[in-house]
Amino acid sequence: MSPTRDEQHWMYRNMVTSRRFEEAIAKIYFEGKTPVFNMANGPIPGEMHLSDGQEPVAAGVCAHLTPADVVTATHRPHHQAIAKGVDLNKMAAEIFGKATGLSGGRGGHMHIFDPDVNFACSGIIAQGMGPAVGAALSRKMQGKPGVAVAFVGEGAVNQGGWHEAMNLAAVWNLPFVCVIEDNGWGISVAKKTASAVASNAERAAAYSIPGKRVEGNDPYAIYDAAGEAIARARAGEGPSLLEFETYRLAGHFMGDAEGYRPEGEKDALFEKDPIPKMRERLKADGVASEAELDDIEAQASQRVDAAITFARQSADPAPEDALTRVFAA
Repeated sequence: MSPTRDEQHWMYRNMVTSRRFEEAIAKIYFEGKTPVFNMANGPIPGEMHLSDGQEPVAAGVCAHLTPADVVTATHRPHHQAIAKGVDLNKMAAEIFGKATGLSGGRGGHMHIFDPDVNFACSGIIAQGMGPAVGAALSRKMQGKPGVAVAFVGEGAVNQGGWHEAMNLAAVWNLPFVCVIEDNGWGISVAKKTASAVASNAERAAAYSIPGKRVEGNDPYAIYDAAGEAIARARAGEGPSLLEFETYRLAGHFMGDAEGYRPEGEKDALFEKDPIPKMRERLKADGVASEAELDDIEAQASQRVDAAITFARQSADPAPEDALTRVFAA
């Protein structure tokens, strides 16, 4: 399965938009946090997890999805949210804690929720598995179209909730796909020291479902594997498990000293940055000209700039709003 010209442009546009968005967020995040780093200071307080380098997974998978399909994501969600079509202005405002944010500034960057495109994420490891399987079950029970995709990190498969959700998805033959983003590191713990199997795709055999691992952080290979699994789910043939090798170019969180990485690892990863690689491939294959790619990148930058301006200029929530949208005894 090969992406069409329009799909390739769409994938590149989303990858670049995600990268530009995170570059902007990274710069703003440190405002007020220097010379002494204090996570509580600045216009974006709290932790910040960037997905630089992991953009091909979101683009390759979400190219097959519609707004009616459900996606749950992780604490590193920006690339997935952008590829799923989450409102960029409202997402930026949410990250800034503003009243115009997706949840009125209550959730921040790890709890992005956009019901208009059926996207949600959580800071709890593997927490998105249950809601995604539940969404797939609801569609099957109601006879409604649509699939559910849960993005998780490679460390999430060691959580009990992950196995429970996978088992139910298989037992009930649900339109569900689990996508594992294997960036090699669970915070500061290397995958090889935390998992007994080299490929988590092998775990699919425990649930009698298809499993596939794709190496190389290649958006085209990811597109192909995801297309097959999502088409299978849409046809009523049940769930699939996909693991994609990807690269985390940033630390686990902003301010991470990354002392756990072997010497030279990051330099080697930057040499494999998927965005310039895709740009060169688009030109080499005659799918996009230099001018078209420049235009895509310029539009992405303009869109990000507009979202950041919207967030900065938006009002802070009113103090009394802290008592709304909460459960009361």
